[in-house]
Amino acid sequence: MTPDLDAVSSLQVTGAGPARGSLQVPGDKSISHRAVMMAAMAHGPTVITGLSRGQDVTHTLLAVEQFGVTVTDVGEGRVRVEGPIRHEPADFLDHGNAGTGIRLMSGVCAGIDGLSVLTGDRFLRRRPMGRIAEPLRSMGATIDGREHGRLAPLVIRGGGLTGITYAPKVASAQVKSAVLLAGLSATGPTTVEEIHPTRRHTEEMLAQFGARVRVDEHRVTVEPGELAGTDVEVPGDPSQAAFWAVAALLADQGEVTIERLYPGYGRSDFVGVLQRMGADIDMDLTTGTLTVRSSKLRAIELTAEDIPGIVDEVPVLAMAAAVAEGTTTVAGAGDLRAKESDRIASTSAMLRAFGVEVTETEDGMVIEGTSRLRPARVDSHGDHRIAMTAAVAGACAAEGTTVIDGWDSVATSYPRFAEDLVRLTGAGVEPGA
Repeated sequence: MTPDLDAVSSLQVTGAGPARGSLQVPGDKSISHRAVMMAAMAHGPTVITGLSRGQDVTHTLLAVEQFGVTVTDVGEGRVRVEGPIRHEPADFLDHGNAGTGIRLMSGVCAGIDGLSVLTGDRFLRRRPMGRIAEPLRSMGATIDGREHGRLAPLVIRGGGLTGITYAPKVASAQVKSAVLLAGLSATGPTTVEEIHPTRRHTEEMLAQFGARVRVDEHRVTVEPGELAGTDVEVPGDPSQAAFWAVAALLADQGEVTIERLYPGYGRSDFVGVLQRMGADIDMDLTTGTLTVRSSKLRAIELTAEDIPGIVDEVPVLAMAAAVAEGTTTVAGAGDLRAKESDRIASTSAMLRAFGVEVTETEDGMVIEGTSRLRPARVDSHGDHRIAMTAAVAGACAAEGTTVIDGWDSVATSYPRFAEDLVRLTGAGVEPGA
């Protein structure tokens, strides 16, 4: 096998076999985006260790260089970023497929006295941006774009911001983060009040960079001020670990250990969901070590209160539900229709391809468990999480050959995923026809 598999448009996976071994997944993508942006805003150098090397974060690194920020690869998995931002960006900011990248960078640009133009690939240009444009306009930024700023490309004239208190209509760590990052450049405090608490990466990292930030269960406030460069170590990405957890559960013989994961608030909720399904799974919050063994699963109900903590893991959890005994329902997940793909539709289509009976609802799915998956041909619709879920199912549960179209989307977040798949499962992997 060669790294060229990252670039193939179609991948063929032949299973089903055991899933055994241990590994470390790439650095957390959400934390990586935030580390790079705050390092760019900060005065003085920041050295980041363990940064995600997927295309999404590469786009963020290239974007901050447009502001006059120096980025240097210093070896041994470390990147040095030296801020602060010195001027408006010299060129368009291309965020590729990264929704987190473009939304958080919009908050950064709102605080800069200058003009910024943010765009991305054809998938990103379909994703909703009005949810961040609304509060940033309320703070004083001028934002335009396709459909009056509802879609990228976005044109932002920043500076002159005033702190606000904002209650997002949907539970979104991206919206919260964009507002807080803009709040660093506002006059007066900026507060975000959430319907349901979301991931706290931004709050934690703001504090690490020296910001004055206060966190209550549903309320976060940041005071205006400068950030100071620091050293950041990015832990492993729990949302990537979820694929290997489900691999162990799908396989007849499965025992997988994932090491050095981020154990913080709102990122290991998928572990609790799998435990509710009867999985033999545990996570050491001290070391960030997750261990999973093959188990007989049972159906559960997932509601709107569950979704903020598992928003990235729904496709792979749906695959676990596909082999669980009984009927699993997913509700309150309407926001998934605005991800890299319409994840309700693309997840439902993927399950049907594997022979699973699934009913798509407006904000979720009803999944009937089955004893065995059949080999499938799956269209990822340009969505890395659909592609990786299908690969795990093909390697561990669908006896025969599965083909995943749109495999090259995986490089946005998990380069060399196919190599880890072979190492843990022994599956046959090659470019698809």
